[in-house]
Amino acid sequence: MLVSAACAAVVTIALSGCGSGGYTSGGSQGSGKQLFTQRCGQCHVLADAGTAGTIGPDLDDAFAQAREAGMTSDTFAQVVAQQIRHPIVTTSTGAPGMPGPDGPQGTLPSCDDVEEGPFCVEDQDQAIADIATYVGAVAGTGGAPGAPTDGKSIFAASCGSCHKLADAGTSGTVGPDLDASRPSRALVVDRVTNGQGGMPAFADRLSEEQIAAVADYVSSAAGK
Repeated sequence: MLVSAACAAVVTIALSGCGSGGYTSGGSQGSGKQLFTQRCGQCHVLADAGTAGTIGPDLDDAFAQAREAGMTSDTFAQVVAQQIRHPIVTTSTGAPGMPGPDGPQGTLPSCDDVEEGPFCVEDQDQAIADIATYVGAVAGTGGAPGAPTDGKSIFAASCGSCHKLADAGTSGTVGPDLDASRPSRALVVDRVTNGQGGMPAFADRLSEEQIAAVADYVSSAAGK
């Protein structure tokens, strides 16, 4: 997840409340969008990425007011980079925290530190810069280029951060390993529509056609 609820409020005032670290620059928006969709979209709403996560703050809402007040995309990028590097792992409210970047369960584990797993980054600093640059440029702008319609893209945008699915290149551990559980199409439709336990319902965020598409994809790709 990116930008804790506390830091979402602080961004309208200053950067100092969001941790310490060097200045982030040189990010690629294209790479950042791909990484954000794969690693952050399950937890956050971001219109430009077509993601509908419900665990963490809505990033468009978090930055829209500050953008209207004249704060720059570069300022937002610094906030996002700091939150990735120094997240609030344990919240005072009991809400799910944000994992750090390192280790097998991290958001951006370095390939040098992960012995096995479907996801890692060769250059963690560059990956952070890419995501920060992308989010800083688009969050709160109101841009929504169109929601994905194919099942694999929908899964990557809305489910991959919580579920492992080799075909999609995702390694989430919050929810079940779909390659191991191999859910039926009907079960995927039910869980995505209605949610269960810690999994939120997506009926208000995905259309029936999108739910059907992701169910078709997961039921055919899991365990392959």
